[in-house]
Amino acid sequence: MIFLVGEAGVGKSRLAAEVVGGALDTGMRVLRGRSSTTGPAVPFRPLTEALMSLFRGGESMDDLALGPYRPVLGRLIPDWDTGERESSSMVILGEAVLRLLIAAGRGQGQLLLLEDLHDADPETLGVLEYLVDNLEYTPVLLLATVRTDFSDALDLAQSARRRGAATLLEIPPLTRGQADEMVAAQLGAADPQEVPQPVLQRLWEDSSGSPYLVEELLQTMIGAGTLVQGQDGWRAIGDLRSDVSSTLARDILRRIDRLGAQGLTLLSAAAVLGRRFPLTVLQRMSGVDDRALLSHLHAGVAARLVIPDEPAPDWYSFRHSLTVEALFTQMTPGQRADLARRGAEAVEELHPELGGDWCALAAGLRSEAGDRGAAGLLFADAGGRALSAGALGSAVTLLSRAENLLAEAGDAQGRAAVLENLLPALAEAGDFARAFELAEDLHLLGGSGLSPVRLATLHARLAKVAHTAGRWSDGNRQVARAREVLAGAPDEMTAATVDVTAAYLALDTPGPDRTQHAEKLARSAADTAERHGLPVVACQAQELLATVARERDPEESEAMLGQALATAERHRLPLQRMYAATRLGGNAWLAEGDTTGLLAAREEALRLGSVNIVHTVDGILVLDAVLRGDHDTARATAAECLPVVRRLRLAPAVRYVLMAQAVLAAHHADRAGMEAALAAFAQWDGAGSQEEPLSHGLARAFCALLEEDREQAREDLGTVLALEADNPSTYHLSGTHGMVLLLDVLAGRADRTRHAEITATAMARMRWNRHFVLLTEAVLLGREGAGAGAARAVEAAQAVAEPYPLARHLGLRLIADAAHQDGWGDPVSWLRQAEHYFHERDIPAVAGACRAGLRRLGAPVRQHRTGSSGIPDPLRAQGITVREFEVFRLLAERLSNKDIADRLFISPRTAEKHIASLITKTGAANRADLCARSAALRDS
Repeated sequence: MIFLVGEAGVGKSRLAAEVVGGALDTGMRVLRGRSSTTGPAVPFRPLTEALMSLFRGGESMDDLALGPYRPVLGRLIPDWDTGERESSSMVILGEAVLRLLIAAGRGQGQLLLLEDLHDADPETLGVLEYLVDNLEYTPVLLLATVRTDFSDALDLAQSARRRGAATLLEIPPLTRGQADEMVAAQLGAADPQEVPQPVLQRLWEDSSGSPYLVEELLQTMIGAGTLVQGQDGWRAIGDLRSDVSSTLARDILRRIDRLGAQGLTLLSAAAVLGRRFPLTVLQRMSGVDDRALLSHLHAGVAARLVIPDEPAPDWYSFRHSLTVEALFTQMTPGQRADLARRGAEAVEELHPELGGDWCALAAGLRSEAGDRGAAGLLFADAGGRALSAGALGSAVTLLSRAENLLAEAGDAQGRAAVLENLLPALAEAGDFARAFELAEDLHLLGGSGLSPVRLATLHARLAKVAHTAGRWSDGNRQVARAREVLAGAPDEMTAATVDVTAAYLALDTPGPDRTQHAEKLARSAADTAERHGLPVVACQAQELLATVARERDPEESEAMLGQALATAERHRLPLQRMYAATRLGGNAWLAEGDTTGLLAAREEALRLGSVNIVHTVDGILVLDAVLRGDHDTARATAAECLPVVRRLRLAPAVRYVLMAQAVLAAHHADRAGMEAALAAFAQWDGAGSQEEPLSHGLARAFCALLEEDREQAREDLGTVLALEADNPSTYHLSGTHGMVLLLDVLAGRADRTRHAEITATAMARMRWNRHFVLLTEAVLLGREGAGAGAARAVEAAQAVAEPYPLARHLGLRLIADAAHQDGWGDPVSWLRQAEHYFHERDIPAVAGACRAGLRRLGAPVRQHRTGSSGIPDPLRAQGITVREFEVFRLLAERLSNKDIADRLFISPRTAEKHIASLITKTGAANRADLCARSAALRDS
């Protein structure tokens, strides 16, 4: 990644053109795009322009392996646009662009050139920021040009340089000697000495070393007759002193004058439209016919004033922004306003629906014309369209401009309508601070004749922003204000919108009755939504009710989510459909550890660009990977997800990932790492949160068990019980419906009655909890003398815990002593399995406890010799040693004792002893049976 940074006219584009030529000479593919703040506001314009060149070469791009990222790219590539977007994530889109570049390269190096990024829209810069950090080790060179003027692009370039992610090449102005050499080259002189010294001095002083100004001023001197070529070379005539800006302006205007009065009028109108301008609008503004229009434009191209603006065939642009400034110098403010008004009228006549980007162009022209009210409403419309298209940065920019203009115009109603879109746009963009700054504005709007319904709706929107950010108290304050407004002017439909938002806040706000309160609010909202046909409110209410119902009746929860899904599909609400699908996937994960639904929901969220859902699912997947023992995946996913959600200030997602990291450390018996993660968790309002019980049950309690401190584990689980009594949680893996029961029964502090109470709950049937409940059942049956039933319960527990190896082996270690004491099961085999597992994972306390248990039971303790990892688990559980396994493998060839001894360099008597031990440990009928088993293992 290389940024070319310099002042306007310093030669950034010229240097970039040289790079392009060099790249093409080496066989690289070149993709080019340029930003512009003039003309219609087009999000992603430089990226779209660059990537579209991939599709103009005749090579098919439909075979590229882009997976779920292809529809995401529809925002940049019209051919892939499905039109289904609700929100955006620049991270997801950035990854999609990166994958497209790599896939489209097909092993060929590529140069991506993005020019004039100081004029880039926020969305482009968001994608660029992601590319900057992820281009390393890819066959892509990204070259970008940026002016030294203050801009977000310059901040991005400097930040990338500081962290070593990009090279920043600052192009300085020409030195005096370089300027002189350039002048000489332009004039065809062999040496600067052949150019009059006053000319060189004047050009140096007026250009300040800008190559563009050197060239323009030199042409101005020649055109004005102050620098002429004679038989003796170049000579200066008259006074060369002048102000650079006025000199350029006069030169540019002189060129325009040569086009005639109509040419001046035409280009003045074009300047008001912007540096880029559409011919259709320009023609309607000026009233000229086709022939005259094209004639003047061709003359403008010849005079180096304008150029065709590819790839749009009916768009032109001024060669340099100084040309626009020069044209403005000869217009009065009134003339500019009049031209802007005519331009706006032309756009509205030619494009009455103001589709696409015409609305933003018309808005800008109305603003230039001084019509703040009309401009504000148009910017509001453009911002709303950008929001629905997922261009959040542009939406925030356009809606903010609309809000400011309507505030200046004193249009409270229009401003309130803007805020209804601006608030969720700010939330989706992660700009929560700005959203809350508008809270005071809502209070002021209340005294401006704003209807109670609209004011209450705005407070509800702000409350929803607070819920997304995890700021419960702020959200509850906005709900209270909404209710105050509605108290004087009741409106049932608006009250339902307030109620459903209040329900979500209630569910997350600490309090002993939060679940009941949230359910009551959601039921009220659902009833109203059904009566008045409010599909969004209905979906939101059903989703919350399903979450609450999950702990008492999973089938009821599934039915409610099915209703929400059907409602969303019927009313074409893709975002609400995605939320319902996510909760269905979450239910399946809790019930059976099945992540299929969650992965499908994440893919849908990725397609829609919903960053909230993507990272919510990522948090669950981190925890799932920890529980499954896939710690490398958990660590990598958390490391990728956490910086993003921290930057976006998505507090619930941050807390969940930090909690999962604490569980990861705890499952390694890494108490210091666990406490560090939990300290970070506490800084994100962890106290009283839904995730807090998990931080004690899955993290601290498990860490204590892996330290062989059962009393500490029971104390930690007691803390979980107290927390859930004060703040009921909808997360049910904290141990209160499984692990705590097992520990209490083993300690003699719980009996069959307590077991029955817990097993009657839906939470006890969730797969993670079910494993510990079944182990508890086995211990109770063993005490009751039902050894066979106890053994069957252990087998069932082992099957349930199959996805969770640490929990499975820890459970065997926990129940082994009770099984030996009551005379049931196979505690020796269980301890051997657990000892090997915890030894391999370097958890010494549990491994040592297992070895001590084996000694108490009178069983030999296997030494961990080199090669033990190659013994299959069933044989390892039977106590087969490394040397015995070597003998066992050779029996597949039905060798004699002497042959086996010769192969292993042992005595025949030792070989005979190993075979006898193998028959005993495996339960084989005889040597022939043992040989058959060895052959079967080899063939498998």
